[in-house]
Amino acid sequence: MYAGVWAGSMCLTEPHAGTDLGIIRTKAEPQADGSYKVSGTKIFITGGEHDLTENIIHLVLAKLPDAPAGPKGISLFLVPKFLVNEDGSLGARNAATCGSIEHKMGIQASATCVMNFDEAVGYIVGEPNKGLAAMFTMMNYERLGVGIQGLASAERSYQNAVEYARDRLQSRAPTGPQAKDKAADPIIVHPDVRRMLLTMKALIEGGRAFSSYVAMQLDSAKYSEDAAVRKRSEELVALLTPVAKAFLTDLGLECAVHGQQVFGGHGYIREWGQEQLVRDVRITQIYEGTNGIQALDLMGRKVVASGGAYYRLFSDEIRQFIASAGSELDEFAKPLATGLDQLDGLTEWVLEQAKGNPNEIGAASVEYLHAFGYVAYAYMWALMARAAKAGEGDEAFYSGKLGTARFFFARLLPRVDSLVASVKAGSETLYLLDAEQF
Repeated sequence: MYAGVWAGSMCLTEPHAGTDLGIIRTKAEPQADGSYKVSGTKIFITGGEHDLTENIIHLVLAKLPDAPAGPKGISLFLVPKFLVNEDGSLGARNAATCGSIEHKMGIQASATCVMNFDEAVGYIVGEPNKGLAAMFTMMNYERLGVGIQGLASAERSYQNAVEYARDRLQSRAPTGPQAKDKAADPIIVHPDVRRMLLTMKALIEGGRAFSSYVAMQLDSAKYSEDAAVRKRSEELVALLTPVAKAFLTDLGLECAVHGQQVFGGHGYIREWGQEQLVRDVRITQIYEGTNGIQALDLMGRKVVASGGAYYRLFSDEIRQFIASAGSELDEFAKPLATGLDQLDGLTEWVLEQAKGNPNEIGAASVEYLHAFGYVAYAYMWALMARAAKAGEGDEAFYSGKLGTARFFFARLLPRVDSLVASVKAGSETLYLLDAEQF
């Protein structure tokens, strides 16, 4: 598989079981030779069938005959497309087949399949009934990877939009003609176009820094020789992974749409490529756990369940940075401190409210994750501003960083104000209607 001779797939979702994997119906019957007969249907399986590689190894979640109910009764099985002989050569075709190809909104070049397992030969991975834990071995990496996929679509949209905005001539600048030898000015002179481009630039570069920060924690958790560093990094990874997955992909869609909008009508037709980026990035908010589930994981399992302990690790690190920042960083450190105060207060508010009403966790989660994300990006931008102020050499690059940082703090960080207000409105208004009234 590492050589690319074989490929793999992850088979979790079933027609009736998406987020709630505890109710999957796929079964695995033990055989005398130690293998299992796996039967069931999985959907939305990326790379479930193709002829790009000589074999495909499916990782399949299924339940043993005596499995307990719920997620604690799930086991993980390795099910190859072709069985493998003792000498490593490929044998007979296994009973793992593609039932159909999903017709999707985007990512058309990626075959997404319904997979049918009809007493397919499989082999258990890890311990019985511990399949979810085994599958989650790779999940933090997968979720960070999906966040970066959202970031990549945003980056492509931005690059296209900047090139177009420099070239497209429409109207004159509000302050008077800039390209006097031409019939009109490039649209990059217009305030609204600059708003869209700077929003994209600030969110993309902030996301690039944040995803690198989370990746650094993953590496420290795995490779540090210091047990205390490993523990701290593991807890930060647990806290920040849902933010990296959900925030980067939510903003990935926002940025892709901004890039499409810069093109105007040309952004809506296929030949320019911008509409494809909007379609393609949309899946990133859905797979590897929808962004609503990521927010619930952050709020419920990481913040509330730890009593705020995981959150304080990150908050304390930012406090230390603010305390060490010199006066030359006041324009960034002071609004960062204000944003962190808001997030600290919001965290304490949700922790307190959750004691009396479990609905508050779910009601707060999405807006809380976004508030968290903007404050985390503010920390990243403050770090980048410090580096830019100390940088030597490429003056245009460093001044561009500082200008983008100033835009982020002035125009994007204030979004936290409205997010805090939404969270503190509570859960009551979500339950004023009966189901029939929707």
